Amino acid sequence: MSADTFRSVEIERTSVGRYVVRNARGGSMSMGTGDDGDFTPVELLLAAIGGCTAVDVDLITSRRAEPAQFSVTVTGDKIRDETGGNRMRNLRVEFAVTFPAGADGDSAREALPRSLRQSHDRLCTVSRTVETGTPVEIVDTGSGAD
Repeated sequence: MSADTFRSVEIERTSVGRYVVRNARGGSMSMGTGDDGDFTPVELLLAAIGGCTAVDVDLITSRRAEPAQFSVTVTGDKIRDETGGNRMRNLRVEFAVTFPAGADGDSAREALPRSLRQSHDRLCTVSRTVETGTPVEIVDTGSGAD
């Protein structure tokens, strides 16, 4: 893997069901089982899907006009079944974006549907990965006693 394509995060256990996620740039956030205010892994998946598309759409439309409102809601159903195991279905990303009146706002409004399609069809790495069903490899590199 080359340095320009490789991505990683590290997850460290802080207590039972609680973790800190760190990226290579020094950012960190808490993650847990949902017993407190920390995001769960499923919520982070939803945030990643919505956030990825939001970044794409924002970068394209805000070149034309600063949005008056820009919010994204991501929903889905967590299911458990005998065939597929635990998974999400009915994933939906809903944008509520408004732009100011005037030529710049008109230009941004015109660009919005196209930017949503571009993000979904080719730009958003997260949703593209989910939709193509990329395999996940689980590897144990350090089992055993200290």
